Amino acid sequence: MTHTTALRTALIAGVSFMTMAGAANAQTSAESEARIAALEAQLAALSGQIAELKAATAASPKDTRPAPGATTVTLSNGRPTIATSDGAFSASFRGFFQADAAIYDQRDAGPLSTDFRRGSFGDAAENERARDMSDGVNIRRARIGMEGKVFSVFDYNMVYDFGGSGVEEAGRVSSAWLQYSGYPVKVRVGFFPAPTSLEDASSFTGSLFVERASVAETVRGLAGGDGRASIGLTASGERWNLAATVTGNTVTTLTYDEQLGFVGRAAYVPFKGKDWMIHVGANANLIIDPAASGPDVALAGGAVTNVRLRDRPELRVDGARLIDTGNIDADGVTALGLELGGQIKNVYAQGEYFNIDVERRNSTLSDPKFDGWYVQAGWTLTGEPRRYNTATAGFDNPRPAKPFNPKKAQWGAVELAARYSTFDLNHLAGGPGNPTLPGAIRGGEQNIISLGVNWYLNSVVMVSGAYRNVEVRRLSPGGTAFGAATPAAGAQVGQDLDIWSLRTQYVF
Repeated sequence: MTHTTALRTALIAGVSFMTMAGAANAQTSAESEARIAALEAQLAALSGQIAELKAATAASPKDTRPAPGATTVTLSNGRPTIATSDGAFSASFRGFFQADAAIYDQRDAGPLSTDFRRGSFGDAAENERARDMSDGVNIRRARIGMEGKVFSVFDYNMVYDFGGSGVEEAGRVSSAWLQYSGYPVKVRVGFFPAPTSLEDASSFTGSLFVERASVAETVRGLAGGDGRASIGLTASGERWNLAATVTGNTVTTLTYDEQLGFVGRAAYVPFKGKDWMIHVGANANLIIDPAASGPDVALAGGAVTNVRLRDRPELRVDGARLIDTGNIDADGVTALGLELGGQIKNVYAQGEYFNIDVERRNSTLSDPKFDGWYVQAGWTLTGEPRRYNTATAGFDNPRPAKPFNPKKAQWGAVELAARYSTFDLNHLAGGPGNPTLPGAIRGGEQNIISLGVNWYLNSVVMVSGAYRNVEVRRLSPGGTAFGAATPAAGAQVGQDLDIWSLRTQYVF
C-alpha cells in the first residue's frame, strides 16, 4: 500500500506540474502576441509621419539644402538671378529706368539780334534753345543688362543704354567688361566708367542730385565716363581704396588716332566711429594724347588734337550747354582733384575741388587753366544713414527701414539735399565790353544753388524733386564764335534762370 500511494502521489504531482506549465505557456504566448500587435501599430504610425514629412519637404524646396551643382533661381528686390549652389557661376538681370521732367523759368526770349543769351560755340540750335530752354520730359537712362560670375574668380557686366541727354537715343553700350578677382588687386578690361572722383564713386542710382556737380561731370568726361575703352586695376580694404585705369575713346567716338588717357584715385578713411566717419581722397584725370581729328601728316604740322570743356546746368531735359571753351588744340590735359567727405548718423556732407590745366600744342600762347568746386549735404529725416561703399569709396543712397506701405503707415525714407557748385571756364577773359586778348578763352562761369527732396519708397523705387538757381556769367569773344549772329566782343551772353525738376526711378 505504501508504494502504491507514493506512485499515485508522484503521478498526481506530475500531472499538476504539467497542467500549471501549460497554463503558464498559454499566458506567455498571449502576452507576446499583444506586444507584437502594439509594436506593429507604432510602426504604422511612424510610417505615416515619415510620409507626411516627405510630402511637406517636396512642397517647400526652399527649406532644403540644394544638392551640389544644383541651380537656384532667386528674385531679390525684383532682380532675377540664376546661380549654382556653390556660387561659382551666376547671372543677374539688371534694369535701370530714370525719367526726368523739368520747367525752365527764364525771361521771355527775344530775337538773336537783341537777346544775346547763347549756348555752345558754333551751334545754331543751342543758341536758339539757350534763349528758351525746353520744358518737358526726357528718358535720362533706360538700361538693360546682365552681370555675374564665371568660375568664381571672374566677374562680368554688360549693360546697354537707350536713354540720353535732352533726347532719347538709338542705344549704345554703357558697359561691357570682364574682371579677374582672384587676387586682392582686381584687373578689369573692357568698356566701363573708371571712378574719376568722389562724386563719380557714388552710384548714379543713388547720387544726392539727379546729375553730378558741373565740374565733376566735366572732369569725368575727360578720360572717364560710360562706355570708355579701359584697362584698370583696383584694390580696397576696410579703410582705403586705390584705382588706376588706362583709357581710350568711348564706344560712340570715332577718330583717327584714339585718345590715350589715365584715371587714378586714392581714398582713405582716417577717422571712424560707431556711427560716424571721415573720408579724404585725391584723384587725377589725364588726357595724355588727345584724339586726332585727321591724318597725322608731318608736312602739314600734324593732325589737330582738340580738347573741349563744356556742360549743362546740372540737368539734361534740355540739352543746351551754357558754358563752353570751344575747341583748344592741345597736347594734353591734367585735372587734379581733392576730396573730403563725412557722415554723422543720418547727416552727410562732401565736397571736391578740381584744377584743370590744358597744354596747348605748337603755340606760344599761354596755357589755359580752369577750376571749380562744389559742396553738398544730405539729411535723412527718417533716420536712415547714407551707405559708405568701401569697394568704390563713395556714398550711396540710404535704404528705407520701412518700405512704403500706407496700410501699415510706412512711408519709406525721406532725404533733404542741398548743393552749391561753381565752375569757371574763363582764361584771360577780361571785363565786360573789352576786346578779346590773344589766347583768351571766354568759356563762362556757372554758379548753381540746388535744393532737393529725395523720397526712397523702397529699395527699387525713388522719386526726387529739386530746385536750381543758375547764374551764368559769360562774355562774347566776338567774331563769328556763335555764327552769323555773334554779339560784339565783351557783350554778356550768360543769363540767370531757375529750374524745377522731378525724377522717377525704378532700378532692379
